Amino acid sequence: MAAPKGNQFWKLRSKHGRDKLFASPELLWKAACEYFEWCDENPYQEDNIEKIKINGIGEKLMREPLAKPRPYTIHGLCIYLDCSTQFFTNFEDNNKDAEDFMEVITRIREVIYNQKFSGAAAGFFNASIIARDLGLADKQEIKGDIETKQQDLSHLSYEELYELKYGRKPQQL
Repeated sequence: MAAPKGNQFWKLRSKHGRDKLFASPELLWKAACEYFEWCDENPYQEDNIEKIKINGIGEKLMREPLAKPRPYTIHGLCIYLDCSTQFFTNFEDNNKDAEDFMEVITRIREVIYNQKFSGAAAGFFNASIIARDLGLADKQEIKGDIETKQQDLSHLSYEELYELKYGRKPQQL
């Protein structure tokens, strides 16, 4: 059964729209710190397998769990906060005039950057993956004019021309 035409039921709602995810910058920072603590307390586990020689018997495989640190990420933070990365980006863009929120968001991004960079430098994280994620690049730019010269190949034999073109000598038929 549909609602009657011209009804005003929508006015009876106690609130309109979604609640703010963070009522204050302090709550945002507290939630981010909880995420950082969760990452530190829940490292990735890798199996470290070693061969141990046993006198007179042979070898035995020993499996030992090895804790690997979990990198902080914006995506992980958003999953922890139960919001999408798009929501977080929009929240950041829409609060550019709110200096206190921007200060906290900047601090969060700096903590994430520092943990990834330091972890990669210490060998805990794959340096090439982290470098790409952080936008770091080792670029070398060579400037200058390139000069090309035409070579006269008219004096070369058919076999020599073939070898230049294909990188091998022509096969005898």
